[in-house]
Amino acid sequence: MGSFLFFLGVAMIFSFVSYFFTWQADQTVIGEFAERELETKNWLKKFGTNLGHFFIYKGFGIAAFNIAFLITLSGIYYFFNYTKKQLRQFWLWGILVMVWISVALGFFSVKSSIISGVIGFEINDLMQDYLGFIGTVLILAFLLIAYLVVRLKVTPEMVAVAFRRTKKEIAEDFHEGASTFSSEEIKVKTTESAPEEVKVVTETIDLSIAPAEKKPKSIEEESLEKIVLKTESTDDLEMKIEATIEEAPLKQNLSDTLVKDFGKFDPTLELSNYKFPVIELLKDHTSGVGITINQEELEENKIKIVETLNNYKIGIASIKATVGPTVTLYEIVPEAGVRISKIKNLEDDIALSLSALGIRIIAPIPGRGTIGIEVPNKNPKTVSMRSVIASPKFQNAEMELPLALGKTISNETFVVDLAKMPHLLMAGATGQGKSVGLNAILTSLIYKKHPAEVKFVLVDPKKVELTLFNKIERHFLAKLPDTDEAIITDTTKVVHTLNSLCIEMDNRYDLLKDAMVRNIKEYNEKFKSRKLNPNDGHHFLPYIVLVIDEFADLIMTAGKEVETPIARLAQLARAIGIHLIIATQRPSVNVITGIIKANFPARIAFRVTSKIDSRTILDGSGADQLIGRGDMLYTQGNDLIRLQCAFVDTPEVADITEFIGAQKAYPDAHLLPEFVGEEGSGTNLDVNISERDKMFRDAAEVLVIAQQGSASLLQRKLKLGYNRAGRIIDQLEAAGIVGPFEGSKARQVLISDLEALKQFFDNESNNS
Repeated sequence: MGSFLFFLGVAMIFSFVSYFFTWQADQTVIGEFAERELETKNWLKKFGTNLGHFFIYKGFGIAAFNIAFLITLSGIYYFFNYTKKQLRQFWLWGILVMVWISVALGFFSVKSSIISGVIGFEINDLMQDYLGFIGTVLILAFLLIAYLVVRLKVTPEMVAVAFRRTKKEIAEDFHEGASTFSSEEIKVKTTESAPEEVKVVTETIDLSIAPAEKKPKSIEEESLEKIVLKTESTDDLEMKIEATIEEAPLKQNLSDTLVKDFGKFDPTLELSNYKFPVIELLKDHTSGVGITINQEELEENKIKIVETLNNYKIGIASIKATVGPTVTLYEIVPEAGVRISKIKNLEDDIALSLSALGIRIIAPIPGRGTIGIEVPNKNPKTVSMRSVIASPKFQNAEMELPLALGKTISNETFVVDLAKMPHLLMAGATGQGKSVGLNAILTSLIYKKHPAEVKFVLVDPKKVELTLFNKIERHFLAKLPDTDEAIITDTTKVVHTLNSLCIEMDNRYDLLKDAMVRNIKEYNEKFKSRKLNPNDGHHFLPYIVLVIDEFADLIMTAGKEVETPIARLAQLARAIGIHLIIATQRPSVNVITGIIKANFPARIAFRVTSKIDSRTILDGSGADQLIGRGDMLYTQGNDLIRLQCAFVDTPEVADITEFIGAQKAYPDAHLLPEFVGEEGSGTNLDVNISERDKMFRDAAEVLVIAQQGSASLLQRKLKLGYNRAGRIIDQLEAAGIVGPFEGSKARQVLISDLEALKQFFDNESNNS
């Protein structure tokens, strides 16, 4: 399309230019396409002659070149897939300017002229019949001023400034020209044309040169003499030019200098040759066929809906159908006086008459003033992940973590930002599409983000759903230190991982506090601009996405140990870039508790078996009326949106992970902070003073000053590894300086200040 429009525009330009030279000679062959022997002088022959005649003679005259340029510009925009918003502006203003020029040139046209064209001449003639010559000129002048102000942002102040600047330049040119006159010419002109007062001044010059005897001078004569002497002696004076030295700034901005010398920090530099997965790795499950409209099915459903409503004496003013991939939405406008609740209660009756499963009535549709009846199609179409990923809406999405979930009833690609949700809760019965939905979410992020920008923490109690992502462990996955597999299947490791994420969250908040920023986006931007020093512990923070495939199993086996850290993360982790996606096939109140629901405003519901489950996940009915196989409802705390989830098959995920896994990777997966459970603390503590770490006293002072006992704090302040920091914490607990382990919370510091700590060490040395 882009190349076609570009070459069409170029062809129009050539035909228009040629038409101005050949239009009189080619008048006889206009409209004659059948006779092949007829010759024309236009560069594009009969096509160019007829094109020029239509747009220039019958159209807008010289101004018709605007059409050719706009079509050429449209070709460039489509070819390079630029955003079309600016192109629409060009077309709008281009058409208005073309009409204005054509009408303005109508003043100089005789009836049939190629200057203004028939349209410009006729509009001008019509305006003069009703407004007269002066009125037409005033209207055109007003439109010109409106264009300059609205489009080109020309204001009276700008015109005044330009006028003053031009006036100043003319004056400077005049002074430069005047200075070329000789002093003799100036003297002659002054003597001839000056008034008597100036002649007195000239006489003063003569008196000053002659050596006359000194006589007292008046103040006026003295000042006049000084002025004239200065004027006469300017050619002989030498002017000394002294260059000023610019003062150096008091403080040089180091970050600006670093950015100037080395550029902004690039987190993707370590894997600079990383190649994003190609679209060909995904299959087109639709076989290239879009949505086909079955007119007979639509008409049949319309008749049945109208008849059913008429049986209950409900009249319909209008009805409209929107065909989607799996569901068709029938929008009806009831006649005046019909109660909406009456139509809502007929849900089962309409389903019976249509012999369809999954009828859903939306009464009313928010923002439209209509009532919607969603009816499943007899031949549903599969929404392939390839079509969703390849859509401009996803490719051009300016989001931090874009998720391409599927397509709406109107067949539009639905893309949302996980960073804005900020957490997602998914539920649905077995086999309704949850695992495919998780794969679609992970595929979206992999296709859009570099491994340096996002990391996944994958929890899979079923052990088979997410195993394919093992191949990209060193690219995209995060795990605990000293663990073999990045994908977590053991419940104990899940608890440790969740608590480790809480530690990571606290560490990140400390970094944000030191950097004096509010969220991860501002922090990373500041770090890229080299305003944060890595020697102070600052580093680029990737987004972390925690995915739990079967939450109900974790709640049954671990209970509060899992719910507490998830609740903490859900409440606090948004600003520091940790986002949760939790899926479960059992949306009951003892699994999805009130604390969980309160912090997960974004929810996806696949088909469930009862209205109670639907109310648990969506706070309303609807999920029990879905048809399954990826049919889902999405809400972000407001309206429900019905979507068909994009389908990505297991072999496609395998191909994508193999494509990425074959590339150069990081040395290891992204390591989370180490977490030591209750069974690992407080048992075999080192109580021997001689075997204490060399940094024991320094560590004690750090914790007493901060009044916070954590290994991560020692890591940052003393630049220690986590294992060494953990051993020192155990030694401090054995010595009685810090309290016992308290889960994800920091340990309590038992000594209040440095003076008390000094007294503690003095007592120890005396006792030893």
